[in-house]
Formats: sequence, C-alpha cells, structure tokens
Amino acid sequence: MKKYAILYSFLPLVFCLLFISCKKDSFITSTDARLSLSADTLKYDTVFTSTGSVTQSFKILNDNNQKLRLGRIRLMGGTASAYKMNVNGTATIEANNVEIDANDSIYVFISVTINPNSANLPFIVADSILINYNGNNRYVQLQAYGQNANFLRNRVITGNQVWPNNLPYVILGSLRIDTTASLTISPGCRIYSHADAPFIVDGTLIINGTKTDSVVFAGDRLDPDYKDLPAGWPGIYFRGSSKNNVLKYAIIRNAYQAVVTEKPSPNANPKLVLHQCIIDNAYDAGIICVNSSLEADNCLVSNCGSNISISYGGNYNLTHCTVAAFSTSYIFHKTPVLSVSNFANQNGSVVTATLNAVFRNCIFWGDNGFIDDEISVSKLGSNTFSVLFENNLYRAAVADPGNSVLSGNIKNAYPAFDSIDVYKRIFNFRTTKNAAAPGINKGILTAFLKDLDDRNRNNGLPDLGCYEKQ
Repeated sequence: MKKYAILYSFLPLVFCLLFISCKKDSFITSTDARLSLSADTLKYDTVFTSTGSVTQSFKILNDNNQKLRLGRIRLMGGTASAYKMNVNGTATIEANNVEIDANDSIYVFISVTINPNSANLPFIVADSILINYNGNNRYVQLQAYGQNANFLRNRVITGNQVWPNNLPYVILGSLRIDTTASLTISPGCRIYSHADAPFIVDGTLIINGTKTDSVVFAGDRLDPDYKDLPAGWPGIYFRGSSKNNVLKYAIIRNAYQAVVTEKPSPNANPKLVLHQCIIDNAYDAGIICVNSSLEADNCLVSNCGSNISISYGGNYNLTHCTVAAFSTSYIFHKTPVLSVSNFANQNGSVVTATLNAVFRNCIFWGDNGFIDDEISVSKLGSNTFSVLFENNLYRAAVADPGNSVLSGNIKNAYPAFDSIDVYKRIFNFRTTKNAAAPGINKGILTAFLKDLDDRNRNNGLPDLGCYEKQ
C-alpha cells in the first residue's frame, strides 16, 4: 500500500505539469495578450533611386506563456510598395496565421528600392507593416530618404564634358576618362561610387570646388553602418597617359586607395595638382605616387592606412599640408604618415629613378603606439636624389629623416590639434585657440595666401599645416 500512497502523492504534480505543458501548447486568444516589437520605426538614410539599400529587421516577441497566432503581417503598400518584406525566411507582402511559441520571437526583414522620378531633392518614401493578432492592430513605420541621381554604369568619358551640379552622380561598374578627353566637375557635385567602381583618369580631370561648395567623392552606401566605413569604393586612379589634372576643394573619403598617380606626366606640368583638398579614412592609402609628379598645397590627409606613399622617384612639392593619423576602430595607425623612396620592386627586380621632393610648412603627425618616426625616407642606387624638409613639424622619436636636407623643422612637439576623440570620431586638425601651439608663425612665406578654410595667411609669418590660426 505504501507504493500506492507514494504514487497518489505525485499525481497532483503530474497533473500540474500536464496542465502547464498543455497551456504552453495552446493559443492565447485574449485581446490582452502581450506582444512586443523591437522597433516601432525603421529609418533608412539616403537611398539612391533604383540601387536599393541595406536590409533592416525587427523582432516580434510573444511575451506570453502560451502560443500566439498572428492573424496577418502585411506590408500595407502591397506590390506597389518600394519596400520588400521577408517573414521568417519567406518573401511576401502578407503572411497569415503566423505562430509564435510562448516566450519566443520571429524576425521580419525589410529592404527598400526606390524607383527614379523627376525630383532633384531628397524625398521621403514611407510605408508601414500591419501586425494583427486577437483583434489588435500594431504598426511598424517605414521611412526612407530617396534621392534621384545621374547613374553611370561602365561609362567612358570622351571629348570635353562638364558635369553640372543638378543631381548626385552614382558610378556603377567603373568610370574612365579617355586618353584625349577631359571632365570638368562643377562646384557642389557629389560623386558616389559603388564598391566595384573605380574612377579612372587616362585623360584630364578638373575639379572646380569652392569652400562652400566642395566636390565630394565617397561610396554609395550612405546608411549608418556604412557611411564611415573605409574601403567602400576603390578610389581615383591617374594612369600613365593622364595629364594636367587639377583638383580644388575636393573631399575624397572612405576609399580603398583614395588617390593613385603613376608614371611621369606626359608634359612639363605636374600630373596632379591638389589645392585645398581633404583626403580622409582611406583603408590602404590616402595618396600613392609611383614614379610620378604631384603638387599639393593646404591639403589635409588624415587617418588612412598609409597617408602618403611615394615610391620609385618622381617630382613632388607639398606646401602647408597636414598629414595626420590616429588609430580608429577601422584602421590602426601602424605605418609612417609619409614614406618616400626612389625605388620599387618590379617583376622580382629592384628599379630606381631620380627623386626630387620638397616638403615645406607641413605637419606630419600620428598618435603614439606603433610608430616612432612619422617620416621614412629611403634611397637605393646612384640616381639623383634630392629631398628637402623645410620648416615642418613632425614626430621623430628615434631619428630624423635620413637621406634628406633639413632646415628649420620642429621635432616631437604636439601640434595642439583643436579636438581629437577617436571614440566619438571627432577629428578637428585645426590648431587650438587656447594654447600657444608650436606651429604658430613658424612657417616661411610662400605663394599660397589662403589656408584650407580659405582664410588669409598674410598676418605675419604663416602657421604650419593646412589651417591658419585666426
């Protein structure tokens, strides 16, 4: 009898467990059933018409101890909507009788593609998703800022063309300026390249930006997860036949190799001239020069894998430039901000060439950690080799740049940048106004009377770097 007494004593527990199990397997039908959404609005940053965007998602959570049946999940715009919906792996505009286990959840994925129209300015494309259950209706709002654009796929520029500032330019595949062609880009133009779309210059590129209307080059992913990501597009490549390129007030950001110029200029002019330009956040390099020629004044080259790399000789003149790198969550600063050499490895052999380079009134700086000397100068062979550093400020904890002529330079004195916060991605390379920065009035007079902010440099001796303290 004792064993039956034990059995009887467990019966209430067994029935209780069975009841709980049955309850979890049954559906809650009350209008008071609890349902949570991980987001009530999905917002998409600028989406170029016809190119689509990143996919976003939200979760529908059943906060009950019983199963919940959703009568329907509907994309309210239906087949005409710019949005596409996927419910738990199934692409649809409406999903019916969707079951969610007790204390479980499902995902809903949403992407958007905006059709072209005649609008020149950004416009809002809106829709919503209805979630119906037990007589209740909940909504998730969808908002995208759409932008029409000039779409150029695998385009070759011929003749002499001018791009007006009417719509952004989106490059897909590639864009190439032909050998005998020229492209002039008007102030304020925005050029967005896809991840597979290099900007190739075999002819001539002229950029006529201004301080208030800079010409911007960037990748075409502008949603929050990608807009600050380096290597979002290949970069601008000035190849062997290219000549007479002049870029003024151009901002080139988030490329793999922002600016590459190779081989000597076909004429007596520099292959590339950079006036008051910004090159930022390039993954591999900001400027690469291979046996070429470049002049740059009042330019900022910042936070690139290698800020400036010059190899295999050539002719270079940099005046009033700030070249600075701080490690970020995307790029570690582990190479000198300036590397100069007269040689290169080609097909397993070392080749050398004549090098002439002048760096005047510049700042070469990087944060502490991996690099002690921010300037590297290397020489091989017997070719003519002339490198002058005149009135610059640079970090040289171990040694001054070798193989160089040095005059009036300042070593290892922090430039007193206005504000640097790598965690908040704040990089203001102007000189702080509250301290006697070491580069103030330490330059020598040059022909360049305006800084990167287009402010005058004619108050006594100029400051070092691309910004003049006012």
